[in-house]
Amino acid sequence: MVKVLRSLVRGPLEPYAAGFAEELTAQGYTCCSAEQHVGFIAHLDRWMAAHDLVAADLTGTMVQRYLADRRAAGYTNYRSLKAMRPLLDYLERLGVLPVEEDLPQGPVAELLTRYTSYLLTERGVTRGTARCYVDAVTPFVTSRLRDDGLDWAGLEPADITGYVVATCPDRPRGTVKLIVTALRSLLGFTHVQGLITQPLANAVPTARGRRLSGVPRPLDPAQVRQLLASCDRRRRVGRRDYAIMVMLSRLGLRAGEVAALTLDDVDWRTGRITLHGKGNRVEQLPLPADVGAAITAYLRRGRPPTTHERALFMRAKAPHRALTTAGVSMVVQDAAWRAGLGTMHAHRLRHTTATSMLHAGVPLEQVGLVLRQRRAMTTAMYAKVDTDALRALARPWPLATGGSRR
Repeated sequence: MVKVLRSLVRGPLEPYAAGFAEELTAQGYTCCSAEQHVGFIAHLDRWMAAHDLVAADLTGTMVQRYLADRRAAGYTNYRSLKAMRPLLDYLERLGVLPVEEDLPQGPVAELLTRYTSYLLTERGVTRGTARCYVDAVTPFVTSRLRDDGLDWAGLEPADITGYVVATCPDRPRGTVKLIVTALRSLLGFTHVQGLITQPLANAVPTARGRRLSGVPRPLDPAQVRQLLASCDRRRRVGRRDYAIMVMLSRLGLRAGEVAALTLDDVDWRTGRITLHGKGNRVEQLPLPADVGAAITAYLRRGRPPTTHERALFMRAKAPHRALTTAGVSMVVQDAAWRAGLGTMHAHRLRHTTATSMLHAGVPLEQVGLVLRQRRAMTTAMYAKVDTDALRALARPWPLATGGSRR
């Protein structure tokens, strides 16, 4: 029996209780939060002892069974898998938990597993993109399932067109674009793998879109100052949020690029910052003085000292882990609400960077280089916000020279 943070642990989890408590403290949990977690673990320990279980029996099925019993007993907290994640992660690192092989079952799962590996290794996409592609093409792959396996030999262009026409009506434009793009990728994969004898990617209909139809909505300089001023730089989280938004507004970074930054990506000696962008591309940008000063203030008096990760921006609450892309977007959204600017996403600051450069006389080609855009047409949409330059191209309205107009 061992007493850890006011809780007695005397069952199968006793050998791990003290180490788990130290792990919580190292991750930045307060004493009160750590006590609550250990109290929850003590309850799990008693449940396991009552069922003659050891730590190696904590399979996914057994964990769900425990959580169901806890909910049935009337507990109102620590009732989900998320609540157990800190303990499960700790036991997994120790090699205590059983290894549950998640092997693909059936021809559909086997093909999708191979397709995922192809996307990650051959195409160089991120895991998030691969997951979106796989989710988008799963219904199509399932539609090819027959009693003797997947029917690729009988696939015709008409089947592909018919599937898209039947699947995409009444769906959002973004979802339709994802479906057709992922379907072309899948058909390219099946052709490379020899599952189909002829390339059929061109049989996928093009999704109707309005590329470059919208006008970017940048912030004016006063709104940018208002947004930055909403960050309380007397607090740790305020210094972090200020550094993030200075980077977004000055360098035109994407939220994912900010989240992917590590301490090693900032080269203070040469004044450069390394970015890990879309498609696993690695690029460098100069580090402006104001951006460097904001990062320095965060590193000295904002970044959690308990973390052992190399990520530049960390979560403000325990466990102190790397900030995600969604977390970066939430930083901007919260600051916009505090500043009274309404709903705003991180990409709007990227638009602000582009338009401010354009108004300063920077050519579109150089704007595209700073934004790291591979297609000139993507950068061309910012030309629509330069009204002074467009005014010179506009033809005068024809005026009547005399007589009545008919």
